Amino acid sequence: MDNSIFQWFNQFFSKEWAVFFTAGLPIVELRGAIPLAISLGIEPGKAYWLAVFGNVVPVIPLLLLLQPVRDLLIRYSALMERFFNWLDQRTLRKSKQINKYGALGLILFTAIPLPTTGAWTASMAAILFKIRFRYAFPAIVAGILLAGVIVLILSLTGQAIL
Repeated sequence: MDNSIFQWFNQFFSKEWAVFFTAGLPIVELRGAIPLAISLGIEPGKAYWLAVFGNVVPVIPLLLLLQPVRDLLIRYSALMERFFNWLDQRTLRKSKQINKYGALGLILFTAIPLPTTGAWTASMAAILFKIRFRYAFPAIVAGILLAGVIVLILSLTGQAIL
């Protein structure tokens, strides 16, 4: 992973806060934050929880505010309408299992530690498939917890090999 994100955060925050904030970024999420934490010498258990909490924080505002903000932006900008149409189609293609399995599909989708299968995309999919907050939030958190375990194991295995 490119450490430029960490270097920017490191100007203002400790390495723990840098890991926490990195985990909240779209695309990077905990999939990048845990390896970053391990490479910085943060203890694995601490790395896991910093990344998990950092990844969970944006989920609540995403689930509650993404739809109204999205609707407002689409109403006033043709560019935003094109962007959200593209994002909707991309999310729908990547999230067939969510449509089929609902909240359980959200868990599986979020838990797979691949690019574009994290909490941000799962939140968007929950909105598109109209999964209620009370089901979507715990499912996404469960997926984050599972993804964290997978990424931590892979990071520690990779560190041991090197």
